[in-house]
Amino acid sequence: MGKTTAKSVLVGGRKVAIRPEFMQMAIDTALKGIKKGRGPFGACITDLDGKLVSCAANSVILTPSPTRHAEVCAIDAACKKLKTHMLGRHIIYTTTEPCLMCRGAIYWAQIPVIVYGTNQNDARALGFDELNISDAQFLRIGKRKTAIIRGFMRKEAKGIFWKFRKISGKMY
Repeated sequence: MGKTTAKSVLVGGRKVAIRPEFMQMAIDTALKGIKKGRGPFGACITDLDGKLVSCAANSVILTPSPTRHAEVCAIDAACKKLKTHMLGRHIIYTTTEPCLMCRGAIYWAQIPVIVYGTNQNDARALGFDELNISDAQFLRIGKRKTAIIRGFMRKEAKGIFWKFRKISGKMY
């Protein structure tokens, strides 16, 4: 794992650590998913104290359903496990900047912290065609305060795309 500067954010006046081990879990989840025929994306959700709640890989190719992005799958798993549709005291770690659909799911689940590795331009450069809403647009139209950590472990997250291409012989 490359060098990652320690980061923290304020959530409701509380300092919350952004932890590399959870981004690494999202990356590892994506890599395991690729070996099972899934797309090259992973996401993990933790509570604000750093307790892992869920991890999921993209399952668009396997289901087949265009809505089974890693973020949506991780949110579904967390909500089911916690028996709630509100994740207002949680963090989502995702290997790639969330698309419009995933940002909507994150917003509706009320997740106050988004941490992502690669950005939409990284994904587009490798052949992925994601409908995107920028961080600025998301923050402007949303009514909730959301902390966004961009480019967290980007190099490691970007490596997922190349492993996907190597294993599958194609991009999406």
